Order: sequence, then structure tokens, then C-alpha cells
Amino acid sequence: MFDAIVLAGGSARRLGGVDKPALLVGMTSLLDRAVASLDNAGRVVVVGPRRHLARDVVWCQEQPPGGGPVAAIAAGLGEVRAALVVVLAADLPAIGPAVPLLIATADGAECAVLTDADGRRNHLAAAWHTAALRAAVTALPETHGAAARELYDGARIVEVADRGGWSQDCDTWADLAVAQELELLRNGRT
Repeated sequence: MFDAIVLAGGSARRLGGVDKPALLVGMTSLLDRAVASLDNAGRVVVVGPRRHLARDVVWCQEQPPGGGPVAAIAAGLGEVRAALVVVLAADLPAIGPAVPLLIATADGAECAVLTDADGRRNHLAAAWHTAALRAAVTALPETHGAAARELYDGARIVEVADRGGWSQDCDTWADLAVAQELELLRNGRT
């Protein structure tokens, strides 16, 4: 049993300020794709403005809005009930296969995080023991404006190799175009 926090706020500056979680890959919004990857979660907490979704979720938002990922995680933690929590950004269209790996791997540490082929961590694609994440948030002097990587300082981490491009995010129009093309290829369309 696990809960999940999906970060669906942010300003999407590199996309000209559009509602990034509402952008489509295939026929599904980025946010719906992220939420669908969490089918086995007890609770899915979406931090950001309310939107129409295919699944019922718990909504909340950091105060004031726009506080960044750590402030959003802190807000979402108030709604988490399970001992394990998956933390995802809403702009990860291919994250589904990574979720069970992160959950299984988190047993050996406080946190399991996806790393790309160059060894870079995607700090917003992770599974945490909830108590450890709460402690990491509490240890920060300020959550508003804090970088997600700061949560990992001092935590016992297991890195999970991203073998399928699961942590590829959609920060730019070029990223979105690549995600859309990969979706076409996965579905046998060109």
C-alpha cells in the first residue's frame, strides 16, 4: 500500500506559461498519464490547480501558490496516510513502468529515485518512506523556493536506473514533440 503526490503546479516558463499538465501526449493529458501510472495507490494527492481528471484524487495547493516543488511536496504530505509515498512530477508521460520498480526498491533505503543514463537523478520521480520524506522537509529552513534536490541531502538513497526513458520530462516544446513521437511509435503508428 502506498500513496502518491503528483506535482501539477509550476509556471511552465520554458513553454510560455501554458498549463503544462493539460498538454496531450497521445489523447491523454500529461496529468492524467501521471495519475494513471499510480493505479495501485491508496490515495493520489495532486498539488496544483483543480482540473478535470479521469480518476478521483485529493486536491491541495501550497500556500502561497508558486512556492516550488518542495513547498508543493510539503502541502501534499499533509494528505498522505500510507507509510510509503511516490512523488512524481506531472510532466513524465512514460513514468508508468518505473513506479513499481521505485516502490520495490524503496524497501532498502529511505528513498528510491530514478537516474538517467548519465547518472543524473530525477528528484521528482521517487518513492519515499513517508516518515523520511517528512523529516527531510522538516529539516529544511524554508520550503518555499527550495530545490527538490535539497530533500535528498543526508537521506539513505537507492538509485534506480532509468532503462526505458521513464523519467524523460516535458519541459520544452521539443521535449513534448519527442514524447508524442514515442507515443506514436509505442502504439504502432507513424
